[in-house]
Amino acid sequence: MSEITLNSLPKTLDELKAMPQAALTVPEEVAALTVAALALYPENPAETEKMLDFLRGPRPLNGIDKQFIRDRFRGKEYLMRSYLVGSTPENNYTPVQPYRVTVSENTYSRTQFVDGYLTLYVACSGADSPAPQGQRTVVFVGAAAFDRHPYSAGS
Repeated sequence: MSEITLNSLPKTLDELKAMPQAALTVPEEVAALTVAALALYPENPAETEKMLDFLRGPRPLNGIDKQFIRDRFRGKEYLMRSYLVGSTPENNYTPVQPYRVTVSENTYSRTQFVDGYLTLYVACSGADSPAPQGQRTVVFVGAAAFDRHPYSAGS
């Protein structure tokens, strides 16, 4: 289990690219940046999509991906804040700063690694454990299959 610390949540693609984790060489950091990008979605969907396209490397979001994200956030603006440490229903999902994201693997996380995928789990305040049955979000992080980045967020 890894805890990734983010000093800020990016508001633009340029801000995301300027973050130390934006080298995209550590899968857990890519997962944390995915959470950070999605936290902006209720405020600015278009900029969030640009950030996700960067994180996904050569596989930008398609129309189905965008609709899936739109559907998940409808009426749930707090959703991605629940993946930041310290957020709870009692404090209206307000995370503590600096922002932290807890990322883990399980026994099956590397079953598709040879195909370029690593399945990582992000703990949230709405689940008791980071196991798949306790999670709402699974982040797939591509490995060697991607040309531009050794570890880019994909699905």
